[in-house]
Parts: sequence; C-alpha cells; structure tokens
Amino acid sequence: MIALMLPTEGSSDGGFNPPGIEQAGLPGPFFQWDGIGKYHVLVVLSVVLIAGFFIVALRKREMVPGRLQFAAEMAYGFVRDSIGKDIIGAKNFLKYVPLLFTFFFFILVNNLFGAIPFFEIPTFSHVGGAYAVALIVYFFWISVGLKRHGLRYFKLSVVPSGVPWYVLPIVIPIEIISNYLVRPMTHSLRLFATMLAGHMIVLIAGYALEFLATQDNLLVQGSSILVIGMYIPLYFLELLIMVLQAYVFTLLTAIYIEGAVNADDH
Repeated sequence: MIALMLPTEGSSDGGFNPPGIEQAGLPGPFFQWDGIGKYHVLVVLSVVLIAGFFIVALRKREMVPGRLQFAAEMAYGFVRDSIGKDIIGAKNFLKYVPLLFTFFFFILVNNLFGAIPFFEIPTFSHVGGAYAVALIVYFFWISVGLKRHGLRYFKLSVVPSGVPWYVLPIVIPIEIISNYLVRPMTHSLRLFATMLAGHMIVLIAGYALEFLATQDNLLVQGSSILVIGMYIPLYFLELLIMVLQAYVFTLLTAIYIEGAVNADDH
C-alpha cells in the first residue's frame, strides 16, 4: 500500500530499479515549501490528532463512560499502570506519567503514519526526530537524578554498590560510557533504525509487485502473486513493530527514570 502509490523508475536496461531513500516519502511543493518538509507537517499533525482525540473524548466525563471516554481512559491507564507504576514503583511513579503518556502516544501516532495511505511514512524513520526525543529523555533523567540526589548522583550513577574498590578503575569508565554515551545513542537509533528498515522492506516489496505486474511476460506477471503473499504479512508485521517500538521507547524511558530516582539503591 505504501509503495503502490509511487511511480516506479525503470533502469536503462529495462530491469528492476529498487527504490532508495529519496522514494521513501511523497515529495512535492506543499511538503518542501520554505524548508518545511513532510516530516514537519506530520509531527504537527500528530500533536493535533492526539490532543483533539483526548479533548473530545474527555470533555464530558461521565460515571458510565461512552466509547470514546472508555478508549481514552484505557489508553491512559495502560501507560500509567503497565509502564509507570510497574517500572518506577507505586511510591514515585505518578508525577512522571504525563511524560510517559506523551511519549508513548506521540511516537505511536508518528509511527502509524507509515501504514496510512497518503501519509505513507513513519516520522521516526528520519533520524533527526529520533535524536530529538532521545535527547529530551536523556536530559530529563539526569535532571531527575540531580534533583533527588544532588551532585552525588553522578557518583551513584557510575559506581555500582557492592563492587570491590580494586575493580572500580575498570567498572567506572564502562559505566560512564554505558550510561552517558551509549544509552542515548541506542535509545534513539533503536527507534530510527527499526522504523527505517521496516519501511524500506515494505517499500521494496511494493515496488517489486508493481514492476512484476507491469511486465509483458505472463509468467512474470503471475509471479507477482507470490510478492502479494509476502507483502501482506510484511505490512501487518510492520504495524506490530510500530506499536512495539512506541512501547519499548516509553518502557526504556521509565527504566532510566527509575534508575535516577532510586540510584542510591542500585
């Protein structure tokens, strides 16, 4: 569905020319106006959609909720209980639920854009967006640790309790690299790489289907049915990955916050 709406560019010898990064979106004057690209439009649209849904769903809260109110409350409850409370702990989780809630649905909606005709691209298949949300999380959990423990937090975050002193010269550099360098990189690249890879796989399958179906050879045209057999499962697998990546990103955010809150217990 993603790629079928895009024109296939044949190679000079009439063979299959696989799509590249430049074919991953829908270029056009509207999306390139004054430096505003499709990614920017989709990010703003996601905020409007999320805010609009929850405002409409919760504007008339009732004891017996309607369908929209029930869906909104279930969505909030999932993030609050399954991510916030279970990971951060019942004592400290509540103040961080708005952040976790925002990240989960912001990433989820932007990922799902890749499965919707016309939008056709997950926003976080662009590395800049993944870096941006990961940096927000990075500075947030550091600020949480500093607010709770003061400057002592930097020691707590790199010196695990119970480690013998003679091992510390090896452990401390590893902890510094792991927590302050590797963690934000993996947090962002996991989201970006998964979204880009899944999107490109579905894109190539769609281009291959269009290419085979437009050939003159009937046998080659018939082989496009095999591509359809692979394309549909890939599409639904990509849908599942879009949801899972929103969950994983938010879950890791909760884990980092829990580590900052309870640094003296680790």
